[in-house]
Amino acid sequence: MLQVSDIAVDRGGRAVLREVDFDLMSGEVVALTGENGSGKTTMLEACAGILPLSEGSVNRLSESGKMQILRDHEGRRNQPPPTGLTLQRDGICGEETVEERLEVSLSVAGRSMLEPTATDVLRLWSLEHRRADRVAQLSGGQRRRLAVLCGLAPAALSAEPTVILLDEPSEGLDRAGKELLIGWMRALAEDGHSVMVATHDQAVIDCSDRVMEVGSGTLRESEGKSEGIASVLPEPLPPVPQSTHRALVRWAIKMETRNPLDTIGRAAPALVALLLSYALVGEVDMTHVGSDMVAALVLAPAFITAVISPALIRRLAEERCGAWWVAMIGPSARHTYSLIGASIILPLPITYLAWAVLVDPSDFVSHSEVTRWLWLPALVIIDIAAAAAALHLLVADLRRASAAAASLLLLVLVWPFLQLTDALSLMMTDGMSFGLGMGDPLTSCIIASVISASVWAVAVFLPDA
Repeated sequence: MLQVSDIAVDRGGRAVLREVDFDLMSGEVVALTGENGSGKTTMLEACAGILPLSEGSVNRLSESGKMQILRDHEGRRNQPPPTGLTLQRDGICGEETVEERLEVSLSVAGRSMLEPTATDVLRLWSLEHRRADRVAQLSGGQRRRLAVLCGLAPAALSAEPTVILLDEPSEGLDRAGKELLIGWMRALAEDGHSVMVATHDQAVIDCSDRVMEVGSGTLRESEGKSEGIASVLPEPLPPVPQSTHRALVRWAIKMETRNPLDTIGRAAPALVALLLSYALVGEVDMTHVGSDMVAALVLAPAFITAVISPALIRRLAEERCGAWWVAMIGPSARHTYSLIGASIILPLPITYLAWAVLVDPSDFVSHSEVTRWLWLPALVIIDIAAAAAALHLLVADLRRASAAAASLLLLVLVWPFLQLTDALSLMMTDGMSFGLGMGDPLTSCIIASVISASVWAVAVFLPDA
């Protein structure tokens, strides 16, 4: 089901794992043990495809029945097969509801949450009465129950053998929760699923079939006791096409609709810039001001909305929610994040608002023509927004020492902004033209778009730091 081949993992310049080989077979529970800081979490997250490898590869059994690379030290990655995952810090955004979180964990694994199964499962884990509540409103123990349930459910509700990775799942659970966890793990093993669990809990260790002790960067294997009575699992749900990207988009839209941090956080600075520009313009005779200055003032508010850090980054950072999504989506996670996190709605209306507020129709003979074509530079600002989101994500993934310098990369986006300023200035003085020579508005817009796309590509395709 899962094969680890001679992997090495470095974290913060320190070698955590070295020359580790390991196979996770169908129908077994494997416990990762060891002292704090020994590398249990590193091992589990490397198996999930979250962490970059210095050497070796992690391979998974694909749905076609063949072993394929999940991630290797050369940077090759593939879409992960359906997986259940519980991280040490839950990996759940506090704005999600209990029901939404269970639904997301099933949809990314190719299962559709149907009634009455969903209600039965939530009731079994003592969460049914909180199904409509946000995760932030749960107690620590209830939140942990939800995280563990969402790690187990993709296998428990599937007839197909599935890999389950659990990091300290019993932490924060009461006695009944631990008994339920052990019963489900034994039942999953009997049904042919594979469970890897990092733990200090002796009861969880005793229920495993094999024990892998992590220490000094290597693994030492011993036989487990396989204790525990298997629980009766719910009936499997019918399979549906795995939709990791669609699930992420729906999740991001729900989070923003429920708490519009991104829209407010971007619009407020843009409106402040617009008011300052209006105050400045009110004191100046526009007939003596160059069109370049006016164009810059018109486009500046929309540019500000584009380069502000997306609220999505803060949501992904909450309880390592982003790491969970990386394990589900795989190599295209940052690409998807950058497009979802980009400001794609605000640039167009804010550009037109700035044009209406700052420019008097009598000041420019081509005012009506510019109004018709103002959407073009505003559209390219969306390209800048995607590039800015990718840079913010790149910085968020870097270590702190590197992040401070990398954040200066946002200054590169001033270049496409100046190109758009030049395009709008030309439209204001000479009207819109469709020539492709240097100095034509369309050419300047194309150059700005190409620069933005290049920055985006560099940011999303850079190797993981």
